[in-house]
Amino acid sequence: MILDLFRLNGKTAVITGANTGLGQGFCIAFAEAGADVIGVARRSMQETKEKVEKAGGNFQEIIVDLSQPNAVELVMENCNSLCQNVDILVNNAGIIKREEAKDVTAENWDMVINLNERLVFFLSQAMANRYFLPNKSGKIINIASMLSYQGGIRVPAYAASKSAVMGITKALANEWAPFGINVNAIAPGYMATNNTTNLRNDTQRSEAILDRIPAGRWGTPNDIMGAGIYLASEASAYVNGFTLAVDGGWLAR
Repeated sequence: MILDLFRLNGKTAVITGANTGLGQGFCIAFAEAGADVIGVARRSMQETKEKVEKAGGNFQEIIVDLSQPNAVELVMENCNSLCQNVDILVNNAGIIKREEAKDVTAENWDMVINLNERLVFFLSQAMANRYFLPNKSGKIINIASMLSYQGGIRVPAYAASKSAVMGITKALANEWAPFGINVNAIAPGYMATNNTTNLRNDTQRSEAILDRIPAGRWGTPNDIMGAGIYLASEASAYVNGFTLAVDGGWLAR
């Protein structure tokens, strides 16, 4: 049956930024599709755990500050103790600093680039070396952005990092597709999450954004879950290096 291709039974998924927003949504959706879920975040994911278990899934957490230099090593050490294998990695954790280009400090620039770009590459590398390459299978889903395509306003570091995410996705796919590893990305449109709270509270900016979205509304975590299941499952076995926009039509305008 075609629907069986979308099932994640017997798979283990590691999802960063799992305590809220899109990350929490991915945890619930993947659990509903049959996967065991390991969430990674810097604070307790008790709410995510409760929602995953309510959906009938299994959830374990790794509490790590992903901005720290040894974050990748800590994640891998915990994964090795929590499970025998990892099949899916979702690089969802990210940060945004809104400030004019003339005011960006080196500290803020490095903070955004380290979490949004550097971590994506080196966690993917570590997971591939430990699990995916030896198994000749695996799924990596990177969370890109509309600013992977555009420059944005007052977010130069974020735009740079998310453009890099698209490039990393293509580069890793070129090297790892021959080994049965699918590396793809999702570019969410303007989503009603904690990252966009200030933007949504700015009436002028919010109205300007909504005017351009053909769907006429902000997206929600539920809007993006189907794309996540697709890219994590065997249904996308021949999809490599692609960034799928889930944007209500924003890029079509």
